[in-house]
Amino acid sequence: MKKPSESPDSGFGVGDLLGLGSQSVRKNYYPALQERIEELERERNRYKWLFENALHGIFQANLRGGFLACNPAMARICGYDSPEQLQNRMIRLREQLFFSAAEFDVIRQELLDYGSLSAREARFRRADQSAVHVAVTMLRRPDLGPEVVEAFVADITDRVQAREKLEQLNAELERRVEERTEALQNANVDLRYQIEEREKVEQELVIAVDAAKDANRSKDKYLAAASHDLLQPLNAARLMISALQDSTLPDAERRMVHQAHRALEGAEDLLADLLDISKLDQQAMKPDLVYTDVDELARSLGSEFEAVAANAGLGFRVRSSPAMVRTDQRMLTRILRNLLSNAFRYTRSGGVMLAVRVRDDDVRLEVWDTGVGIDAAKLDEIFTEFHQILPQGGGGRQGVGLGLAIVERMVRVLGYRIDVASRPGLGSRFTVTLPRVPVPTLQAFAKPAPAVSTDRGFEGAPVLVIDNEPAVLESMAMLLSRWGCVVITAGGRDHALARLDESGLTPRAVLADYHLDDGQTGFDAIHSVRRHLAMDLPGAIITADRSDETRALLRAQYLPVLNKPVKPNRLRALLTSLIASSSF
Repeated sequence: MKKPSESPDSGFGVGDLLGLGSQSVRKNYYPALQERIEELERERNRYKWLFENALHGIFQANLRGGFLACNPAMARICGYDSPEQLQNRMIRLREQLFFSAAEFDVIRQELLDYGSLSAREARFRRADQSAVHVAVTMLRRPDLGPEVVEAFVADITDRVQAREKLEQLNAELERRVEERTEALQNANVDLRYQIEEREKVEQELVIAVDAAKDANRSKDKYLAAASHDLLQPLNAARLMISALQDSTLPDAERRMVHQAHRALEGAEDLLADLLDISKLDQQAMKPDLVYTDVDELARSLGSEFEAVAANAGLGFRVRSSPAMVRTDQRMLTRILRNLLSNAFRYTRSGGVMLAVRVRDDDVRLEVWDTGVGIDAAKLDEIFTEFHQILPQGGGGRQGVGLGLAIVERMVRVLGYRIDVASRPGLGSRFTVTLPRVPVPTLQAFAKPAPAVSTDRGFEGAPVLVIDNEPAVLESMAMLLSRWGCVVITAGGRDHALARLDESGLTPRAVLADYHLDDGQTGFDAIHSVRRHLAMDLPGAIITADRSDETRALLRAQYLPVLNKPVKPNRLRALLTSLIASSSF
């Protein structure tokens, strides 16, 4: 009978194959096996020593999350005391490690496309929130996970500073060469007088032009800053007036509240126009081109102005045709809204029509009215600031003459054409012509947001409001409470977390001002609340900052934005959408 360790086919047992088949063989192989094990252990310790004592940072991470492992050098580069502290703090690489989210997005896409990248310069965020320049070499490890990477990181701050110093020295050298050249040119005795006179005239001209530009920029900056500061108290007043309108008041007080509401609307429209004019004059408004269905855009505006037409006792029609354009939807909507508002403002009887006409390669957006009309001699003046068609006291609700000036500037920025045809006493037609584009294969075009039903109350839904203005918090709490919400107010990020712990409530939505105290932002506050509650709560930003940079930043974070002063109907629609999207 064969022993269990023997193989029936070959006659060799498992012990024979391992070198343990006989006493003499075991004596020969035990030392060799032990020596191999010790060699592997020495190899492991050597790699461990290299990992822990390497001068370059080494880490393994998930691009969708944070660090899986890192060495002490990586912690030192990022300004942390230990790898464990860095690994625990670094939950999201995109927002916490990379100083620029755009740099992370480019690196991530290259890794997904090619699997590796070598010596890519980037900026990491240190523990004190400062930037450190690094060179990163990354390798994607799909065997460990779809977005798991391993990386080697070198601190190149000294190299970057040296490069900047070299650039500065080159610029200084160029400046000195220019100065020497100018000195040699001025040394030409025969041309000295002519050159000095010419330079004097040119210098005076440059100074005059620069002074004029500086004065214009100062005016625009002052106007933008003053308008921004005025929007804050106007926002609080608008919300309080809206809360009063929802209250049961005597007829006299109700009329007074309604008149105050109309006065605030006029002030808001004026400030919004001034801000837009300022941004357009500074060339700070850049178009964000997306594919847009103008048929849906026209019908959306039609729904918006139906109530205006009914209130004015005028007819209103929308005649539209399916057409696709590539445009800045926000600017195009503002152009048509201003034209429609003007048409209703100067039409006393008859009606207004919005038409979309497709002509071969062009799309024509037309606004017709049966209003007072414009004299042919004045058609060139209507697009200038503060110009009004009717004299003061001529009847009708008048603005200050900025609506068409904004239209003309936005049309120019978008590269479109606007034409006007009018007959005094019969009416006017404004036509905006823009190029038609074929429908994209993926149907990747923007559509106007569908209207959200706001008839029902919010049935005690908890809502967290974060704003550093006490008056705004008070007015928001008053308005939302009348809508049936349970309102939790806070002046900043830390205060919000404390208020949540005190109340024991879990908000269904978070509304946060963008600019908070101590350099905090509403995005930071919403992120902290989500992390504190370990929930992806719906959130939105309410801000008086209308800059393109802020809008692009918040769009990248997928946060809806509502500009101050807040219109109650838009706030209610936004809140309804947020609460409807919550998963609890």
